[in-house]
Amino acid sequence: MVFGPENRIGYLHSRMATTPQARPRLKDAFLLPSFRKLWVAQFVSIFGDFLALFGVISLITFRWHGNVMHVTYVSIAYMAPLALIGPVAGVFVDRWNVKRVMIASDAIRGGLALTLVWTSNVWQVAAVLFAISCVSSFFAPSQSVSVRTLVPMDKMMAAQALMSQAFYIVRLLSPALAGALIALLTEKSCFYLDAASFLFSAIMLSTIAIAHTPPPAQGKRTLRAFFADFTSGNRFIFTHPSLAFVISAMVATMFVMSCFSPLISIYVRDTLHAGVIQFGIVSTMIGVGLIAGTQVITRVAANRSKKEIVLWGLFATALGVGLLGSFKMYAAAVGSTFGMGFGIAFVIVAAQTLMQTETPREMLGRVSSSFMSVFSLAQILGLLLSGRLALWLSVRQVFQLCALVLLLIAGAGYLRHQATSNADGAAASAD
Repeated sequence: MVFGPENRIGYLHSRMATTPQARPRLKDAFLLPSFRKLWVAQFVSIFGDFLALFGVISLITFRWHGNVMHVTYVSIAYMAPLALIGPVAGVFVDRWNVKRVMIASDAIRGGLALTLVWTSNVWQVAAVLFAISCVSSFFAPSQSVSVRTLVPMDKMMAAQALMSQAFYIVRLLSPALAGALIALLTEKSCFYLDAASFLFSAIMLSTIAIAHTPPPAQGKRTLRAFFADFTSGNRFIFTHPSLAFVISAMVATMFVMSCFSPLISIYVRDTLHAGVIQFGIVSTMIGVGLIAGTQVITRVAANRSKKEIVLWGLFATALGVGLLGSFKMYAAAVGSTFGMGFGIAFVIVAAQTLMQTETPREMLGRVSSSFMSVFSLAQILGLLLSGRLALWLSVRQVFQLCALVLLLIAGAGYLRHQATSNADGAAASAD
């Protein structure tokens, strides 16, 4: 495939999207031995990451008596490299052996995670997390290339749903385990386990055969050639109508999630006049919705385009956020946050699947790292702006504003989708 919407290609893809297909099932992807090993490695590694992050927040908040800005600075230090270094890392990933990159990344991150045991202030923690995230900027696109290599296209939606589900399950389970570990063995236990999880992941990845051969070098590796490779990934995304739309949808949903995260506790306290238990349940329902969404998406995706599924996800997320800002009832908050998680799962899984299936193999590292970059940038902006917006507006008004933005993006995407479908239909009639 070349850049831009080409003559027959867009029409053929739209025809393929409406041709009856076998429904992808999660277990079909999980039965692939190599993919299953990759999934297990990711699950354990992500679990270790969540334990470590929980331990870091606990250390700063309860042991060092830090304030909210300290937590924010550490969070930004962890996400910033993914936004800034990711696109550059993707260029190298497309040139390197991805299995070696992943194993080396795990080994380095394991050593860095271990140094958290000896940190004594917030800035040291931020520096370590920044370094870990720099290395993760190379791991994430390498994993994306590996999934493309290990999973057939007809099972890609199920594979992406499983990869996302690993993250969501860990998000639900890790806080309780981390809290118990910290109470019994202090925060250091979380850091030791995170280091061990990276070691486990590296060992598991070493047993996988990944049949990916980087393209041979063409001529000298000059700065000009590097810059050409760097820009080609972004150019591909933003000249590909479907990818340009889904990346906009991902940015919007991640921005809303990042705005939501620091404000939900204030909303529960001041709007619902509820306590810690209710706060925990409302927050947990997002994770429940995310898991439910990954279960349902494979049942509805077989005969529909990925862009259409993203639109459904945007509308569902907007509805959930809008209801959250419109009502002051605890039951409505529980249902709204479930709906938010459900919709976000549709957006993320469909967008990642579209990226995997539409991107030429030789530039998948660059394109996936660009996805990761804007994904992280949206989270950073949400963290930075949510507090400021809440000062200018009420928390409920911030939620309503977020819902309006999502509806506008979904509405524009729907109109564009209809126009494209009508044009494809007219071209088919003319032929």
